Amino acid sequence: MDAILDTIPQLIKDIEQLEDLKEEKENERQALETQNQKLRYRLKFLKEAVAKESNEKSNMDSVNIQDHALINLHSILTSLFSNAIKKAYPTLEDIGQPAVSAGSKFADYQCNASMQICKLLKAKGENVSPNAVAKKVVECLGQCDIIEKVDVSGPGFINIWLSRNKLKEILKYILENKLKPKPLTNPQRVIIDFSAPNVAKEMHVGHLRSTIIGDSLSRVFEFIGHDVLRINHIGDWGTQFGMLIALLQDKFPDYKTVSPPIKDLQKFYKQSKVLFDSDPEFKKRAYECVVKLQSMSPDHVQAWKLICDVSREEFQKIYKRLNVSIVERGESFYQSRMENVVKELENKGFLENDDGRKIMWSPESSLPLTIVKSDGGFTYDTSDVAALKQRIEEEKADRIIYVVDSGQSVHFETLKKCAIHCGILDPSKVLMDFVGFGVVLGEDKKKFKTRSGDTVRLASLLDEGVKRARDKLVEKGRDKVLTDEELELAETAIAYGCIKYADLCHNRSHDYLFSFDKMLEDKGNTAVYLLYALTRIRSIINNLGTYTQDLNESISLDHEKEWKLAKTLLRFSEVLSKITEDFCLHHLCEYLYDVATTFNEFYDNCYCIEKNSQTGEIEKVYTGRILLCKITEEYMSTGLTLLGINTVSRM
Repeated sequence: MDAILDTIPQLIKDIEQLEDLKEEKENERQALETQNQKLRYRLKFLKEAVAKESNEKSNMDSVNIQDHALINLHSILTSLFSNAIKKAYPTLEDIGQPAVSAGSKFADYQCNASMQICKLLKAKGENVSPNAVAKKVVECLGQCDIIEKVDVSGPGFINIWLSRNKLKEILKYILENKLKPKPLTNPQRVIIDFSAPNVAKEMHVGHLRSTIIGDSLSRVFEFIGHDVLRINHIGDWGTQFGMLIALLQDKFPDYKTVSPPIKDLQKFYKQSKVLFDSDPEFKKRAYECVVKLQSMSPDHVQAWKLICDVSREEFQKIYKRLNVSIVERGESFYQSRMENVVKELENKGFLENDDGRKIMWSPESSLPLTIVKSDGGFTYDTSDVAALKQRIEEEKADRIIYVVDSGQSVHFETLKKCAIHCGILDPSKVLMDFVGFGVVLGEDKKKFKTRSGDTVRLASLLDEGVKRARDKLVEKGRDKVLTDEELELAETAIAYGCIKYADLCHNRSHDYLFSFDKMLEDKGNTAVYLLYALTRIRSIINNLGTYTQDLNESISLDHEKEWKLAKTLLRFSEVLSKITEDFCLHHLCEYLYDVATTFNEFYDNCYCIEKNSQTGEIEKVYTGRILLCKITEEYMSTGLTLLGINTVSRM
């Protein structure tokens, strides 16, 4: 009997270890299941892509221009070499996409996959030189009319020369039909959540990046052909409205019949906050107002709508100046949905009690979501879960993109993991992407603020930009040349363009230094430089006068600078494809800067128009080059539009 009793502690210990092991394995199982869902989703799209690629590129003898107005040369070449490698080495696995790059000194493109193939072959016991591998790949390469010739040099580099005739054909199609993507066979429903200011508070510099990045991403996805819903998830519900309504009742008791003069809501909000923090009686009434608002008391709803309308009017002024369109859908929109989602999560056992709060965990997250506060109120977590569910079930989203500062990355990662765990989000059907960004810094390299230490108002920032742009134009004597209307168009295009471009030309994940002096420079990678380059191109075309009527000649690509410009222009589709993968708009900025500098090289080396030195009359027009100017103008104006930058004919 004693011997049996002695074994009990060990048995208890063994049972506890087994329980721990069981929990650990369950966590591993759930993690693997989530990973498996993601892999299945990726596999589904890969299979679709392979099937599409096989259908489109099984016979690559001729690229159909009408099907490829936004032709992606890099994608076509990568596909050709990928197929050639599979044909040359069918037993190799895990090769991945071959490295095909532009800008080689020796050719138009270069494929550098040979070394990687050699390593894989060596692991299988086969010793082959990279040069021999490259030659075998070239032998298996399918025919395609965008390629003029291919050869092998050095230790297995495959050099690719493009067909000038084919590129002329592509550019001619773009000249005649503009940059219009082919309609997508299966466009996605893409929801982009950005900007998101709070009612009763002014938009400030902190809203700048989300608004600019979100608008530009929306433009890119719309341009490609997706069905995009731009959402402004404003803060229009909560305790602060109790304070505001209570103060409204005190100061303007006849607000129901006479519209109160509360244009400066920021000041009004600060007054209510001071009273809320210092006056217990006011605080009590503020809470009562919240309760009455939540129970939809008509008087309180009217007061709430009045406050929201004043804010909405101020927000719209900013959006109009920045040329941003967005659909407002505030937290109030999700009130009934929040109630439903809480019931659903409770019924399914996903909520647990934590000192009166109701929280939700995911096995993969280190933090929970707080779904219900201890006082029974809802939180930002609740509205985010309800919004995600609404977007998937009601809006039928295929992809949801959140454009918010990087400081919120943990929250959105937790939201994603919890949504997968409770079954709201199925990553094999709907993609959820977090697009984080760094902060705006002042020239002291600290968070951008006014001299008094206050947050910079966005309206004040835009006003300052317009003033500085006007000063710059006057300094250059442009006020003597431009009409009043042209001057106003130029100053706003420069002001808002330089603010947007200074943001977008940096990697979004990095902080960036806000400097009007730098962004208004007309040299280097700035909006001003690009706008000047574009107006220069338009001026060249406009100066032709009656000569524009006879532009039926072939596009000229004989000179090396003409050829370099054509190849640079045709990288456009490749750049857009990158942006849809990593959401980094600096790719497009770099592309436009490359186009502008390459065009200047072309223009400095290739006469487009010859004029009589005495009379200034046009004596000769190089039509093939003028056509190249017109095509460049199309690419640059389209690219700047995608960045949300307005262009002008004169500046």
